[in-house]
Amino acid sequence: MQIILLEKVANLGNLGDVVKVKDGYARNFLIPSGRARRATDSAIKEFEARRAELEKAQAEKLSAAQATGDKLSGKTVSVSQKAGVDGRLFGSVTNADIADALKAAGFDASKQQVRLPNGPLKTTGEHAVSVALHTDVVVDITVQVVAAAE
Repeated sequence: MQIILLEKVANLGNLGDVVKVKDGYARNFLIPSGRARRATDSAIKEFEARRAELEKAQAEKLSAAQATGDKLSGKTVSVSQKAGVDGRLFGSVTNADIADALKAAGFDASKQQVRLPNGPLKTTGEHAVSVALHTDVVVDITVQVVAAAE
């Protein structure tokens, strides 16, 4: 299916690119999330008419993400979880737990933005985690996992 991208999509293209993707990817993800539109003649003409407006909105999103990234860069977030004597957790710390800790610290981050390179955290201590605020803005933070007092 030919689609026109309404914003930058990682590993696919930039704003305004006409790309060919699998039908299911377009129908189930890109079009409903507002990231793309079918590439018909009328849609392409309408996009060209709105191109400046869309580019301005994209630039505003990027600058807001960069400002948040500058504040968030190098921060340490603490998460407490029940742990055994050897430092292993009963359960794990997931991206949702880290997103909740970031929200408590005053940053607006969803669990989809938190990237755990080695899966959920299962031990106490400091762990490096990246937060993708935008496709072009990825910030590294430190998550301090502490044993909860029982």
